[in-house]
Amino acid sequence: MQCNKILRLWLVLCMSVVSVNAQQNNPLPAADSLKLPLDSAENLFLKNNLALLAQRYNVNVQQALEIQSRLYPNPNFSFATALVGHDPNITPTPANKLFPSPFSEAGEASANISQEIVIAGKRNKAIKLAKSNTRLAEYQFYDLLRTLKYTLRTDFYTIYYLQQSASVYKDEIDGLQTVVDSYNGLQKEGKFWVSEKEIVRVKAQLYSLQSEYQALIDQINNTQSELKLLLQVKTLTYIVPQLDPTLAANINPLKYPLPELVDSAYQRRTDLKIAQQNTEISKLNYNYQKALAVPDPSFSINYDKQGSYIKDLFMAGIAIDLPAFNRNQGNIKSAKFAVKMNEMTEQSVEKTVEENVYRALQESIDADKLYKKVDPAFQNDYSRLISAALDAYKKRTMGLLDFLDFYDSYKQNTLQINAIQLNKLNALESINFFTGFNFFN
Repeated sequence: MQCNKILRLWLVLCMSVVSVNAQQNNPLPAADSLKLPLDSAENLFLKNNLALLAQRYNVNVQQALEIQSRLYPNPNFSFATALVGHDPNITPTPANKLFPSPFSEAGEASANISQEIVIAGKRNKAIKLAKSNTRLAEYQFYDLLRTLKYTLRTDFYTIYYLQQSASVYKDEIDGLQTVVDSYNGLQKEGKFWVSEKEIVRVKAQLYSLQSEYQALIDQINNTQSELKLLLQVKTLTYIVPQLDPTLAANINPLKYPLPELVDSAYQRRTDLKIAQQNTEISKLNYNYQKALAVPDPSFSINYDKQGSYIKDLFMAGIAIDLPAFNRNQGNIKSAKFAVKMNEMTEQSVEKTVEENVYRALQESIDADKLYKKVDPAFQNDYSRLISAALDAYKKRTMGLLDFLDFYDSYKQNTLQINAIQLNKLNALESINFFTGFNFFN
C-alpha cells in the first residue's frame, strides 16, 4: 500500500518535471514586463536614446560654427576727449573753465574708426573647414547610430534565446526541488527510505543546476540593463523580446556575394568616412594655418580736433603686423604632421574594411552550416522520447536517476540549439554592421 502511494507521488513529480512546451515562460516574471518586437524596440531607441540625441546636438553645434565662420570682423571705433585742461590763449567760458567741452573752442576731441581686412583667402578657408567639421559631426552621428543599433539588435536576440534557455533550467530545477523536498519529508515521517548515495546525487545535480541558472539569470540581467539604457525605459521594466522562432531558418547568408558586401562597406562604412573626413579636415587646416601666417591689414580714418599742427585734422592710415618673429611656424608644422597622421589612419581603416566583411561572412556561413546540421525533427523526437521515458518510469523499468539524466540531456540539447540560432543571427548582424547596410533583417 505504501509502495503504491510512493509510486503515485513519483508519477506526479515526473509529470511536473516534464514540461516540454514551457520555453515561452519568463524566467523572472515582473508586473511591469514589456513585450517588444524588434521594430518597436528600434523605434523606442531612435526616439529616446540620450547618447544619440546628444550626438545630434553636436551636429547643430558645428552648423552654428559654420555660420560663425562666414561672419566678417567688426569695425573698431574709438573716441577720446579732454577731461581737464586749459589753453591760456583761449578764454574759456565759466561753464567749461576747468572741464572744457569737446564742442567748445577750448575742448579737444579725437575719433578713430578702423576695419580689419581678411586676406590670403582666410575667410573662405575657414568656411570650408567649418563645413568639413559639420560633415564630420554628421558621420560621427551615423556611426554612433550604427554601433548602438548593432548593440540593440544583438542584445535583443541574446535576451530572447537566454530566456528560452532559462525556462528549461527553471523546469528541471523545480522538478528536482520537488523531488528533494519529497525525499526530506518522507524521511522525516519515517515512511520512505532511499540510499544516501541517491539523495546526494539528486541534491548535487540540483545545486549544480541552480548555480548554472543563477549565472544565466545574471547574464540576462546584465544584457537587460544594457538594453534598457539603449531604450531609456524604466529601471524596473523587464523586457520580453518577441521574436519569430523561425527567423534563423529563413535567412541565407549566401544571398549576397562578397564583392557586393565589400563595395557596400567602402561606400557606407561611417568609420571609414570619418577617417576620410579627418584627412580632409587636416588638409584644410594645413592650408588655413599657412594663410594665417600672412598678417591682415587694418585700414583706418582718424579725426583730431585740435591736438595736431592744425585744427580739425582728418587722416587715413593702414596698420599691419610685421611677421618678424611669429610666422605661425609651429601651427603650420603641426598641421602638416596631422595630415600625414590622418592619412595613415585612413589607410589603416581601409585595410580593415574588407577583412571585417570577409570574416563576418565566413562566420555567418559557418554558423549557417552548423544550424543546418541540426535535424528540425530532433526537438520533437526528444519530446516523444521523454514521454516514452516517462511511461517506462511509470512501469518501473527506468530508475529515477536515469530518467533525470535523460531529461538533462534534453536540456543540453535545447541549450545548444538556442546557442546555434543565436550565433547565426549575431553573425548576420555582424555583416550588417561591417557593411553599414541592413542586408539581413
